[in-house]
Amino acid sequence: MTIANTHIAIVLLFALLSNLPLGYLRQGVKKRSALWFLYIHLSIPFIIILRLHYAISWHIIPATVTCAVIGQLCGGIIRKRRQNA
Repeated sequence: MTIANTHIAIVLLFALLSNLPLGYLRQGVKKRSALWFLYIHLSIPFIIILRLHYAISWHIIPATVTCAVIGQLCGGIIRKRRQNA
């Protein structure tokens, strides 16, 4: 794996893993409230900073958004399952 691929993997993994707890928290608040929007968008500045730090092209943004959404959804599913158990 090249260094560029490693940097891309780091950014994508960060997008996924940082959104797991945010999705978990988002699931516990009222939909479309201020906290709900905060939990959805909180990771974005950090993902942008990482992408710029590693000088990764904007072409990676769709994959980053996909990883972030998957993290949000999985975090929400984890919370639902824990509440139902």
